Amino acid sequence: MKTYDLDPIVVSANNENITDLLINRVRETPKLPLFAIEQSDGRWHDFSGEDFLAQVCAVAKGLIATGIQPGQAVAIMSKTRYEWTLIDFAIWFAGGVSVPIYESSSATQMQWIISDSDSVAVFLETAEHQERFDSIKASVPLARQVWRFDQECVELLTQRGREIDDETLEQRRTRAGLYDLATIIYTSGTTGVPKGCELLHRGFVELSKNAMLELPEVLVPGRSTLLFLPLAHVFARFVEVLTVHAGVKVGHKSDAKDVGPAMVSFHPDFLLAVPRVFEKVYNAAEQKAEAGGKGDIFRKAALVAVNYARAKEEKGSAGLSLSLRHAIFDVLVYRKIRAAMGGQLRYAISGGAPLGSRLGYFYAGIGLTVLEGYGLTETTAPAMIARPSQIKIGKIGRTLPGCGVKIADDGEIWLRGNNIMRGYWRNPVATKETFDGDWFKTGDIGELDDDGFLTITGRKKELLVTAGGKNVAPAGLEDPLRAHPLIGQVVVLGDKKPFISALVSLDSEMFQTWLKNHGGNATLTIEEAATDALVLSEVQKAIDGVNKSFSTAESIRKFVIVNSELTEKSGHLTPSLKIKRDAVARDFAKEIAELYADGKGNIDNAVNF
Repeated sequence: MKTYDLDPIVVSANNENITDLLINRVRETPKLPLFAIEQSDGRWHDFSGEDFLAQVCAVAKGLIATGIQPGQAVAIMSKTRYEWTLIDFAIWFAGGVSVPIYESSSATQMQWIISDSDSVAVFLETAEHQERFDSIKASVPLARQVWRFDQECVELLTQRGREIDDETLEQRRTRAGLYDLATIIYTSGTTGVPKGCELLHRGFVELSKNAMLELPEVLVPGRSTLLFLPLAHVFARFVEVLTVHAGVKVGHKSDAKDVGPAMVSFHPDFLLAVPRVFEKVYNAAEQKAEAGGKGDIFRKAALVAVNYARAKEEKGSAGLSLSLRHAIFDVLVYRKIRAAMGGQLRYAISGGAPLGSRLGYFYAGIGLTVLEGYGLTETTAPAMIARPSQIKIGKIGRTLPGCGVKIADDGEIWLRGNNIMRGYWRNPVATKETFDGDWFKTGDIGELDDDGFLTITGRKKELLVTAGGKNVAPAGLEDPLRAHPLIGQVVVLGDKKPFISALVSLDSEMFQTWLKNHGGNATLTIEEAATDALVLSEVQKAIDGVNKSFSTAESIRKFVIVNSELTEKSGHLTPSLKIKRDAVARDFAKEIAELYADGKGNIDNAVNF
């Protein structure tokens, strides 16, 4: 087994908890803005650390006054917004345990999380959330208190908390230590009922402290980031805590579709996103150039950016000719892309799935350093991340201080360290199955090089074994195909089948733009586009390109474009955009059966090799 561990740079006292990170930050830089709140005119109003702390304390007193007891769970269901972070810290200051719920969760999912976690109160955002809660209220009798952001719950709790003195609040705030429960975050449930991950204060505190020391170029007090990932997801949740510790100003944005204009007005210094966001930024820039008759220039510029970054990585220098072309395209293309991202963006952190070397080199070539990270809900988000001075594009950087990684004999990635969950809430069987001593079995398959850099090749449970006995990891085929502007999602099939095939859905935000730019019929619906000859031909080309990196037995031999999107709303993706393969197999059983009907798949919507 290949193993790589990195000792912690700093170790905290056992009586510390997340609230100490805010206390210490305000003590050090009380006037430093920790948040910026967007106004109705699009401007951002800074909110200092001391003002945030005062508001957190006021709301925490309100929670205590309403009867919230130490260790009790309080659920939060909302889109990403400032109040989410405020309430999260207030729950911790009151000695409670916060339980996030995706704002898109169904009433059934909502019921399971509130009930399983024994949440005694719930924060909601809208009347629509209230309707969902009311439909399951009878089955969650412990959740006796409900507050709504759109009903001024912050002000109401602040008023209620005036009866609580500072000494009582301090006793509550300091009650939890490193090894006490901070939050229960439920997994996305791709393979069954969501499991509650018991995350300790230790994971947030130790990772925050060590990450700041390990990434001094990125986590600089006074810099800023725009947070638009769901705060119900562990990645955004950890960043919420990390930025407070680091003194980095955060602006919240509830919808990823609004991030473009927000970046221009907010001017973030670094960004956190999933690969799909980076793909969409690239595709949107390419299609905009195409619409303006400059598609060829953009593609040449993109190729130069990739070659320039690759040469710098492999040789240390790009050479005179390539450097001159790079300088020209910086003026013509790259500078405009950077301006569209706010003009100050130097670093980005990508997590949730592999970014891929093509996009990694492209962004490096235009002046944006993307640091790939790796972690899971069970590891309090990041366990590994690239450092600006230590990057291997296409691979994930070394472990953070205090963490370790190991590749088991069967290729599974195991992790250990100060960030690992205590276990699955009320699920000792699953906990036992997932741990081997202090090693957490991630379920991911990967390779570790001699320098401690990781390559993820797929999920252990998702490995396909064809009828011919060939093992195929679908992610290696799916990820690069999703980078195409036409393609929304890809689900690779082939377990116990004679060959590999794929279900493809179109990108609803991009397919009509692509058709217009390529001489197609831009008025087609997504259902009509699924059988359009130009679209089928382009998807075929994309698959041909990806297949070049795989053997015949591993390559996609047939595909079908489905006539609807695969989304979270349709029930085929989790909130973190992971594919629910069982749901896809159930809902598209007819299409899958037709692909394999005669061993050749001679149907109208399929393309054969």
